[in-house]
Amino acid sequence: MSLATAMPRTVPIMPLPVRTRSANVVPLKTLCSSCHLRDLCLPCELTGSETESLDRLMFGRRRIAAGQTLYRPGDRFQFIYAVRSGTFKSSLTMAGGREQVSGFHMAGELMGLDGVANGVHASSATALEDTEVCAIQYSHLNELAAQSGNLQMVLARLMSREIVREHSLMVLLGSMNAEERLAAFLINLSQRMKARGYSSSEFHLRMSRAEIGSYLGMKLETVSRTFSAFQQQRLLEVDKKHVRITDLDGLTRTFEARVH
Repeated sequence: MSLATAMPRTVPIMPLPVRTRSANVVPLKTLCSSCHLRDLCLPCELTGSETESLDRLMFGRRRIAAGQTLYRPGDRFQFIYAVRSGTFKSSLTMAGGREQVSGFHMAGELMGLDGVANGVHASSATALEDTEVCAIQYSHLNELAAQSGNLQMVLARLMSREIVREHSLMVLLGSMNAEERLAAFLINLSQRMKARGYSSSEFHLRMSRAEIGSYLGMKLETVSRTFSAFQQQRLLEVDKKHVRITDLDGLTRTFEARVH
């Protein structure tokens, strides 16, 4: 099978006014000002009137089925995408067609900022399960930011967060052993689940062991062996993709020396 036929289909998203209907885009029914994810997403730290101004932007909503790709490297950058539900992975295509996973994105998180620098996306975003996103046209967002100092600050923080995330990944891959890497990954997931009102100790992994390994710079066999080691140490229980952290303090001690 060729690389072209093996790649997931990219889902097109076009900007539309709220009242316009399309086969590809569903008009927003929930506005930024009333969305349950507002404290995690773009409206965070904005005032009520500034959040309401986001409601006037041209948003599109799109459901992305598991395995479909939202954008690929080289695609024209037009939108910032806010994840409403589900999980995505970001990845780069390396020499020989090998995939390098560069991040996982959950509800309330933004994607697509990799296209700001050069006007094209540098990575791909693929749905790991059935998902839904809000597409926010970046040019319109910039126009609004020019009128709002707070929104400019929020956008700057979002860019900074991407830089910090990439730096953290380099530290993770360059200075930690397998147990420290997997512990850091699971604790990060735990914290993100808690921020969304879910259990911080019990959750379902949407990504495969191979995808975790790609992200952490570990072989598949090493990922599986490290999960087994954590179970033997009674730090967690694993049933396929279902994880229950039984000793969060112990898991934290596995890598905290490197963090501090």
